[in-house]
Amino acid sequence: MTGMSIIATLLQRIEFADQPPVLLDVGASGTLHRQWKPLAKRSICIAFDADQREFGYVTDDSGSFGKLYIYKCIVADKASDACAFYLTRSPFCSSTLMPDAQGLRPWAFGPKFEVVETISLRSNTLPNVMKEIGITSIDWFKTDSQGTDLRLFRSLAPEVLQKVIAADFEPGIIDSYVGEDKLHELLRFMDAQPFWMSHMKVKGPERLSAADLDSLSGNRFMQKLLSFSLVTSPGWAEVGYLNTMEGSTSLRDHLLSWIFATIQRQYGFALSIARKGKQQFTDPVFSDLERESIRRLRWNVAAIRFFPAVIEKLTKVFTE
Repeated sequence: MTGMSIIATLLQRIEFADQPPVLLDVGASGTLHRQWKPLAKRSICIAFDADQREFGYVTDDSGSFGKLYIYKCIVADKASDACAFYLTRSPFCSSTLMPDAQGLRPWAFGPKFEVVETISLRSNTLPNVMKEIGITSIDWFKTDSQGTDLRLFRSLAPEVLQKVIAADFEPGIIDSYVGEDKLHELLRFMDAQPFWMSHMKVKGPERLSAADLDSLSGNRFMQKLLSFSLVTSPGWAEVGYLNTMEGSTSLRDHLLSWIFATIQRQYGFALSIARKGKQQFTDPVFSDLERESIRRLRWNVAAIRFFPAVIEKLTKVFTE
């Protein structure tokens, strides 16, 4: 087994026929998460998005997954028949939390959070959904819930949470919502869990209020140029974690951990998982995975040494 075909081959094993990878996407506006493309056809996906204005899963990706469950409702840490949901000017900012008008005032993107309508929707919890579908685990937890990422993750039963293999969050840094889960709270919580941070990308807006922007120019195109010319400040972060796999886990989970680490280009961690698998299980597949991880690590060295710019571009093309 070589190249990306090794992932496709692994996903055809009996371990995944009996228990396919389970991918959870909260705030699923848009298309299929690019890192899930090698997994989708053999996986179960559970997707949530309460703001129907930008929901693309049904039309774009309904045929991409082995099985797709779409919940057009609020997912929360408590179930309710009538939960307030704030529809904002930008559908990507809608939330169960009230936007923090005072905290957003100094920032250029503040108007995107303007509430245009408050509606009442049914809310469901992740444990309830898992029970309805009949699944007992989540393998890749991905959420961009606009302020409630941590409380949703914590709503999982401890035995489910600690067996999640990959987890992606998008917590806030500045005050965007009233009572939101912040980055520092996520970091503190995850420090006590069996995970290590695999990546973090800090993003943010320009520190220029909408009122000051209007005073500089009434032309919308010029306003966009003015905003574009400014440096951005940290406003939120895309944070990813991988399970350390230090506890007693199954052969299936070791294989999936290697797959997830490889997809995320964490080849060093993938190598350690392959070698742990060799020690814990008798399956010769882990020798193949060890060789593949070593091959990828060596290829990285060659890429850096000889033609880094070209390799970087090619890697993006073939992994996106």
